[in-house]
Amino acid sequence: MEADERRFLAPFAQKSGDSRGRKYVEASHDYRTEFQRDRARIIHSRAFRRLEYKTQVFLNGTGDHLRTRLTHSIEVASISRTIARALSLNEDLAEAIALAHDLGHSPFGHSGEEMLAECMREHGGFDHNQQSARVVELLEAAYPNFPGLNLTFEVREGLRKHQAFYDPPVAGAEKYRCPSLEAQVANLADEITYYSHDLDDAVDFEILSPAQLEENAVWRGSLESVAARHPEVREPDLHKLIIRDIIDVQVRDVVTTSADTIANAGVQSADDVRRQPVPLICYSEKLLEANRALRRFLYKNVYYHPRVAEVNRLACEMLRSVFEAYVVTPGLLGDQATKRIESEGLHRTICDYIAGMTDRYLLEEHARLKRV
Repeated sequence: MEADERRFLAPFAQKSGDSRGRKYVEASHDYRTEFQRDRARIIHSRAFRRLEYKTQVFLNGTGDHLRTRLTHSIEVASISRTIARALSLNEDLAEAIALAHDLGHSPFGHSGEEMLAECMREHGGFDHNQQSARVVELLEAAYPNFPGLNLTFEVREGLRKHQAFYDPPVAGAEKYRCPSLEAQVANLADEITYYSHDLDDAVDFEILSPAQLEENAVWRGSLESVAARHPEVREPDLHKLIIRDIIDVQVRDVVTTSADTIANAGVQSADDVRRQPVPLICYSEKLLEANRALRRFLYKNVYYHPRVAEVNRLACEMLRSVFEAYVVTPGLLGDQATKRIESEGLHRTICDYIAGMTDRYLLEEHARLKRV
């Protein structure tokens, strides 16, 4: 399989056989590449299973077909593979990063992240990207000989999104600005997924009217395209076709724009990519502007909609209450978590514990603590 990668993948793709390896040395596997092993470790982790009960946008449990962090992650992985395949990149690496990218997300979606960051404001802060890396490097306890999942350098690199500089795998080497193309693919696939599927869920949740939707250029363009191809289609099928078209437009744009950008940069290896001043996986300027407008549209009409914001506000107040209760009485955390207080500090230990909770468990814990 490693030989096939060298024959069939682009020269600038990250090859499994060229991995910088793992922090703790392990023997290679007889019939799985390093990135295939990483993908399996992520899927079999407890943190991955908990994503099923963590909110994406709409509080978990409020609708049978609304996205959760788990379905979101699977959808990001699917789009990552499509883009990676089209660009002759390493699909296994892109998928592994995509599957792991939200392992550190707190309960109650972005509102929960903001509340946990507020609780940690004077104690090192909280960011779900950094927390995802923390989960796979420290918090998962799946192996007797080392903490975390001991993933390859390349997957861990891909989880450290939005950094100005990346730390090199070898001490003393220069820091660099860009991760692998596969990491860049997973990053944009995340955006494509939540742009389109948050819109889809909002329509299903009946908080967006047709008139509101047609104000947005991305939606309007796909509506016109779908109407031209399928003039007979009406709701509820119409918006599903529009969402599919939005995703297709976004993926096609990223593939064609990135192919040109990669060719113009002249990169010939994965390390050439890392030496670039800016990412090479990107939207066209036209779509980038349209997506910025779509992002503003989502914040205005979906994320801050009263039916979403009020429920999340109440849930986040519960999160704050649980956090404060643990600060006052650390013993409430239980024996396994309290063991880490000495090495990690009280507030970071509490943060790790709450970030790992599902929505359901945090609600149950809030109710339990009220009775204590």
